[in-house]
Amino acid sequence: MLGTMKRVALWLLAEVGEGHEFTKDELRQAFPGVSQIDRRMRDLRDFDWRIDTNREDPTLDMNQHRFVKAGLPVWEKGQAIRTGASAALGAARRREVISADGNMCRSCGITPGQTYAGTYETAQLDIARREVRLPGGATEVQLVTECNRCRVGGKELVADLDSLLRNMKALSEFESRVLAGWVVADKRDFSAVEQLWSDYRSLPAEARAAVSDNLKPS
Repeated sequence: MLGTMKRVALWLLAEVGEGHEFTKDELRQAFPGVSQIDRRMRDLRDFDWRIDTNREDPTLDMNQHRFVKAGLPVWEKGQAIRTGASAALGAARRREVISADGNMCRSCGITPGQTYAGTYETAQLDIARREVRLPGGATEVQLVTECNRCRVGGKELVADLDSLLRNMKALSEFESRVLAGWVVADKRDFSAVEQLWSDYRSLPAEARAAVSDNLKPS
């Protein structure tokens, strides 16, 4: 007999369908008497299933979910095994990862509760699994903190030209010349050290520690 998580996966495919919405009540009605059915559904995310809530998609209300994309066929033998960084995270481990990442999104730098520019949406932090290529060519999955927007991608963002132009006027003469050069060229070439900083900044804590260990002594 299939476990609850696997049965939820098959229900999503057969009854909901990718791209469609469902409610918590509909999920509970489909599995009457099953305790913690919401958690069993969330477990699918560890196997690349994308199921959005109003945290990822503000257009949804508190009772709604959207089944965005199916992941691994967890009902097949050997597909629903958690190991290493793919294992389910407990609250203590989540706090540990977020603390190691400076309590901010490693992709954009936003902190929890901070408002995204030009919106009323506040950031929430979550844990992502990132594949890291190690020296020698091997790869491993490491945990890294990202905000809800960076995990899902910005939706329906509005460019604020008025604010951009006003902020440009506040630049110094030197800063204006630098910006003008980038605009004319329609690109900005980052220096080698700037690119390295950008690459380093988005790494998981374990990979950042490896970089720190390899820095040349001053």
